[in-house]
Amino acid sequence: MAAPEYAWVNGLLKWEDATCHISSLAFKYGAAVFEGIRAYWNAEQEALYVWQLEEHLKRLEYSQRFMRYDRIFTVEEGAAALMELLKANGIKSNVHIAMTAFLSGPGQPYLMGPVSLAVTATARSDDKAGGLNVQVSSWRRAPDSSLPQRVKANGNYLNGRLAGMEAHRNGYDSAIMLTQAGKVSEGPAMCFFMVRNGVAVTPDKQSDILESITRDTVIRLLKEDGIPVEERPIDRSELADAEEAFFCGTAWEIAPIRSIDRLDLGSEAPGPITARLRDRFKAIATGADPDHPEWRTKVDFD
Repeated sequence: MAAPEYAWVNGLLKWEDATCHISSLAFKYGAAVFEGIRAYWNAEQEALYVWQLEEHLKRLEYSQRFMRYDRIFTVEEGAAALMELLKANGIKSNVHIAMTAFLSGPGQPYLMGPVSLAVTATARSDDKAGGLNVQVSSWRRAPDSSLPQRVKANGNYLNGRLAGMEAHRNGYDSAIMLTQAGKVSEGPAMCFFMVRNGVAVTPDKQSDILESITRDTVIRLLKEDGIPVEERPIDRSELADAEEAFFCGTAWEIAPIRSIDRLDLGSEAPGPITARLRDRFKAIATGADPDHPEWRTKVDFD
């Protein structure tokens, strides 16, 4: 797949010129925070909608503040950079956007600057409608007392990467990670839901999960569909009694799970609740469903 013409690193650059020096703290220590953001192209409306832009940029601000950066890129600055990039590339397709605030200079790991902002937007179309076969990983989710899971820090994702690599080596599509106490936490980079006795259940915010924007959206859409939702600790043994299950996240959207530890779930993947949720989520994100216009930001190409 061809790279886009432009990236954005403290300003618009040709894709091949968007580089980071090997001596930077971002490269050496993973000193960076980021957001993954989606934009959806609606061919009938000839419109590109950025999905939940303000929510993502507010969290990026929080991540920068938590990491004590000397310079904070604001919601307004992030939005302006993103819009400039989308317009420069003339994006008229579904894309995944990566926005990263990183320590771009050399030095000791406790330094907090200088800070740069990088934005890329690349084509993405990865519908996981067929269902995933997942395993419960031997790698435990890092606790909030060791790594701040509410912060989208680049280094946090090495934990999930180990779980994902293990799953692929073992012949699975992905993994479910447990907390240090043995409760269900989340996937390597996505939140987990299951349906049990007609109730949608997801690990609570004390289960070392990312406070996911997509998770909050899914809870709201499920409730609007009349599905009860419980946020609580989940025992590993409960997974065997799930009628349906799915991952959710910006990159994964709504991804049905077919089996856990080679035990098929109680219905085909996607199950009826997951299928309705996935269809409504996609329709709202693309603007085909006019509900929740506050979640969509239209790109003005004029």
